[in-house]
Amino acid sequence: MTGLEIWLLAVGLAMDCFAISIASGILLRRALLRPMLTMAFFFGLFQALMPLIGWGCASTFSHLIENIDHWIAFAILAFLGGRMVRESFKEADCRQDFDPTRLRVVLVLAVATSIDALAVGVSFAFLGMKNWQTILSPVGIIGFVSFVLSMAGLGLGIRFGCGFARRLKAERWGGVILILIGTKILIEHLIQHYG
Repeated sequence: MTGLEIWLLAVGLAMDCFAISIASGILLRRALLRPMLTMAFFFGLFQALMPLIGWGCASTFSHLIENIDHWIAFAILAFLGGRMVRESFKEADCRQDFDPTRLRVVLVLAVATSIDALAVGVSFAFLGMKNWQTILSPVGIIGFVSFVLSMAGLGLGIRFGCGFARRLKAERWGGVILILIGTKILIEHLIQHYG
């Protein structure tokens, strides 16, 4: 994957964090630095850890399926992206019933929003990222982007509220990004082997 693709992938993954952060900002109603930093930190941390865990698990057996690894990477990214796009069309009230100042709530949200990143970590192993040096940069970028977009989402939720969240359609755009990256990976591999 190129550097640009990794940054776009990070943005796509962080859209769940961004959307939840907007909802949390709406609930906070005013800027509270400590809860905002706590939420953004844990969102970034879990978004970085989950791909690392997925990569670690998948890299142990990636050599067994290297003939179809590009199809698996495409399927994972297309599935996750498609699910995000589908979910974005559901009418949901952006006012949630949770307390974004409680650490337990933040941890549950961080885990819930990072499950997709676990699957992306699996696809990293299938894309030839075989050692720690190759995985640390993408993982760091994913964590950083998630932190920044979480802080931005909190600020936007506090400032603009629910109407802005609906108009933005962040989850839809994140899904489209993941689908496009998966498609590009598949096309490049097919051209390289059959072109």
